[in-house]
Amino acid sequence: MIPYEEIRVPVTGGELAALRWPASDPDAPVVVALHGITANALSWAAVARLLAGRATLVAPDLRGRAGSAGLPGPYGIAAHADDAAALAGALGGGRVVLAGHSMGAFVAALAAVRHPGRFGEPVLVDGGFGFPAPTDLSADELLTAVIGPAMDRLSMTFPDRDAYRSFWRSHPAFGGDAWSPEVDAYIQRDLTGEEPALRSGCRLEAVRTDGVGLFQDEVLAAVRELPGPATLLWAQRGLMNEEQGLYDESRLAAAGQPGTNVRAVRVEGVNHYTVLTGGKGAGEVAGALLRAALPG
Repeated sequence: MIPYEEIRVPVTGGELAALRWPASDPDAPVVVALHGITANALSWAAVARLLAGRATLVAPDLRGRAGSAGLPGPYGIAAHADDAAALAGALGGGRVVLAGHSMGAFVAALAAVRHPGRFGEPVLVDGGFGFPAPTDLSADELLTAVIGPAMDRLSMTFPDRDAYRSFWRSHPAFGGDAWSPEVDAYIQRDLTGEEPALRSGCRLEAVRTDGVGLFQDEVLAAVRELPGPATLLWAQRGLMNEEQGLYDESRLAAAGQPGTNVRAVRVEGVNHYTVLTGGKGAGEVAGALLRAALPG
């Protein structure tokens, strides 16, 4: 895994932790990259490597996760969007490319709408287009429908780091050659506590608030209100490596994508996770970021 530096940026309530992979050229474009609902900044490590020094990538641990777990609420998609804008402002320079994976894609879309002068063309990775919430579900039922098994992990404890590694290696999305030293570092960054009671560092309150927030009207509308062009890279396969991904052409049509400024690109042979962490998926994401950063 290529080296990175840890930085901290003032935001409302404290400091946001972020990882920075610097470009070879100090004048190279800057990308701010946002992770998913129970992930952390190291989910972007493979993309950073494949950028190969052509852009600086800065990935925060979102409020309530990993290095930013100590940041207090309020949580929610809007709070993360404002944190992303504060981070971009602290980096200096001009507009930055904004990227997001899964929940991070919804944050990126909302940040681009709320802070149009701060960001360039967004790159959304298997997220950003949502669907109205079923009216017959409670908040907890809705959350289970959104992230399912990930919620169970947040209440589990593990005797040591190898046990956590084994837990993830048995996940259908990380089978075969999907595992890598970068994936290992990413999942290990999630842990907090001491043996024999290690646990995820994600704050349950933050995850609950953010999960329900994905169905708010402002969040659902953001991708249709983007001030300029954007790209969506959507994974062929789903969260559990199932054949049906989060999106397909019919689902995107139902979500209104054809009438937006967002160009949708299917990424073959990847699932919801490996579209970001696997070699093929990360390469597609890195290419999209460079095209957004260096148009023409």
